[in-house]
Amino acid sequence: MRRALISVSDKTGVVDLARRLAALGIDLVSTGGTCRALREAGLAVREVAELTGFPEIMDGRVKTLHPLIHGGLLGRRGVDDAVMAAHGIGAFGLLVLNLYPFEATVARPDCTLEAAVEQIDIGGPAMLRAAAKNFRHVAVLTEPGQYAAVLAQIEASGGVGDADRFALAVAAFNHVANYDAAISDYLSAIRPDGTRAQFPDLANGRFVKVMDLRYGENPHQQAAFYRDLHPAPGTLATFRQLQGKELSYNNLADADAAWEAVRGFDTPACVIVKHANPCGVALGADPADAYAKAYACDPTSAFGGIIAFNRPLDEAAARAIVGQQFAEVLIAPAVTPQALAATAGKSNIRVLEIPPGTGHSTHDVKRVGSGLLIQTADLHVLMPADLKVVTRRAPTAAELNDLLFAWAVGKYVKSNAIVYAAGQRTLGIGAGQMSRVDSARIAALKAAEAGFDLTGAVMASDAFFPFRDGLDAAAERGIAAVIQPGGSMRDGEVIAAADEHGMAMVFTGVRHFRH
Repeated sequence: MRRALISVSDKTGVVDLARRLAALGIDLVSTGGTCRALREAGLAVREVAELTGFPEIMDGRVKTLHPLIHGGLLGRRGVDDAVMAAHGIGAFGLLVLNLYPFEATVARPDCTLEAAVEQIDIGGPAMLRAAAKNFRHVAVLTEPGQYAAVLAQIEASGGVGDADRFALAVAAFNHVANYDAAISDYLSAIRPDGTRAQFPDLANGRFVKVMDLRYGENPHQQAAFYRDLHPAPGTLATFRQLQGKELSYNNLADADAAWEAVRGFDTPACVIVKHANPCGVALGADPADAYAKAYACDPTSAFGGIIAFNRPLDEAAARAIVGQQFAEVLIAPAVTPQALAATAGKSNIRVLEIPPGTGHSTHDVKRVGSGLLIQTADLHVLMPADLKVVTRRAPTAAELNDLLFAWAVGKYVKSNAIVYAAGQRTLGIGAGQMSRVDSARIAALKAAEAGFDLTGAVMASDAFFPFRDGLDAAAERGIAAVIQPGGSMRDGEVIAAADEHGMAMVFTGVRHFRH
């Protein structure tokens, strides 16, 4: 390795990199701002224009598109030596390059189309592709996190190993692919009038594999877990596994449902999920109290479930769980050392820590036959001011708190969804039935099995009641207040039924179907 070409937008660590390369006797060639930064640091650097004999033109748009540059990156040792010598082309053994900050530019609210277009790199991707294609002879670095390991190799052996050059080449092609996808996503969403569409004409998924999974939803299916290229802070993909067996496809799907549900509460909460549905949810004074209440809702379904907390998992909660049930996964924003010690005896339990964050996935995606359904994520948060009291009796303050709690739970229950609750805890949950009445019956059955009396409890429904029978059945079970979207052609009949039974009912005006 005799020569390195360095041209970076992100100059983190580049001076130290160049200094150590120079100390090894490697000649440095650079461009524009990078060249200036290296010279200001006292390094001897040859500018590309000096090498090619052709100046940068068009405000820097053309500077590296030259045979002396691309020939130096693409030249094959032992194959192209004669032609390179004939044309005075020197080989590069290392390319250090990252691209114009297109994504950062278009993320700005005031970004114009003209500003975005100026951040479309031309020469950079061409050089990356050239060096990566010639990975048998050239190492290519695309981000500062790669510098230390590669420098250590060069300092130890004078070059970079075959396997590492190939891995770096793959990373470079991925870097270019993600860059081009970002440009495509942005430009294909521009409407003729200059405004941006919510959904671009071409959807470019950009995901990074986190791990291969043992199998998919069933043992005969293969699976892997991928995260967003830029995961939102606080979401499942940012987890750190502290203990336990490797995660399965179903573990991750259920963990996401539990985590998204629990992080929606402000006070200490516990959510237990089984087969993508909450089977017990409660607020409490602390994690152990919340867990005890959530578990009591449906101990049978809680077996083998995923348990999530929105507060650090402490020793008391951990001991309560391992002493009472088998759980597949425990999730919390932090786990105390004492809690981890308490779970250590159950080495198969997977313990996940997800650093706190307020980010959310902005879109939901569902695969259909040869197609993709994409929608904006259901991030609606219901506020008390949004409610419309439609019955003669308004809910009491306690009923209102329970209605809001039940509604927050119902958002994460598969449709048709019915939630019975009281005292900031679920008493019975009916999920995934074709008939709303059947979901209500299942919720009542679960409450009875747990020994709960529904007298004075509240009911939440993820969608409107099409007939009054749902309200009549709820009244028979002692339900005192109901929260639902409203919007049925028979709302009048449903409201009349509530009034006949002395129930309070509020409409949200928002539906929460979940399939």
